[in-house]
Amino acid sequence: MTVSQTEFRTALLDPQRAVPAGLQDASSGPAGARFSVYRNNVVHSLTEALATAFPLVRKLIGKTAFDQVAGLYVRSHPPVSPLMMFYGDSFPDFVAGCEPLAHLGYLADCARLDLALRQSYHAADATPLAPEALQTGPDTLMAMHLHPAPSTRVLRSSWPLFDLWRFNNVENAPKPAPGAQDVLITRPDFDPLPHLLPPGGAEWFRALSDNASLSQAQTIATENTPSFDLAATLSLALSTQAFAAL
Repeated sequence: MTVSQTEFRTALLDPQRAVPAGLQDASSGPAGARFSVYRNNVVHSLTEALATAFPLVRKLIGKTAFDQVAGLYVRSHPPVSPLMMFYGDSFPDFVAGCEPLAHLGYLADCARLDLALRQSYHAADATPLAPEALQTGPDTLMAMHLHPAPSTRVLRSSWPLFDLWRFNNVENAPKPAPGAQDVLITRPDFDPLPHLLPPGGAEWFRALSDNASLSQAQTIATENTPSFDLAATLSLALSTQAFAAL
């Protein structure tokens, strides 16, 4: 009796399902015990992959709760690629819709931060923009089009997202205070890091990503955030190598 791949995979991720009929072990005997061990190992491995990919979420809710949530995710969202570095792309949305976690409104954004850090880590390399390239006249400078490096990510949050990351990763960091925060993620060396964006910085980066000039991006950011500080935001972007070379 032949077992289909769909039947095998469905049973593999659902502990309530019986071992597929006709499945045999290497000795041509019933594969019940071996299949159960294999099933546990697969779910455990995928759960560990999620724990590695979402360390902030795991730290915030603890190992036990994370393993339970990850188990639910693994069984409803099996991998679609053999590359585990891509597994869990939909985990932040899953967290946002997970009823037992509804009281932790910030958790989905923390998962998005974890995911963005991982995506930044695996992004393509690019020569960073040298600050000297901007040493030109004001009119020429403001007409320039700066493009974020492939590893650059920008997250907007209604929660103190950067403070939540810092409090859980930096020794003696202050406790997060209520308030919205936008985060810039860059990869100046080997490992990406988050940085707190000044108010209006997210709109500015989005405009630049849409091919706006520096002048146009400043106008857009200022319209949304009158207190937008171009000098501070540009300085942060250059110091963290957020842009690719012209």
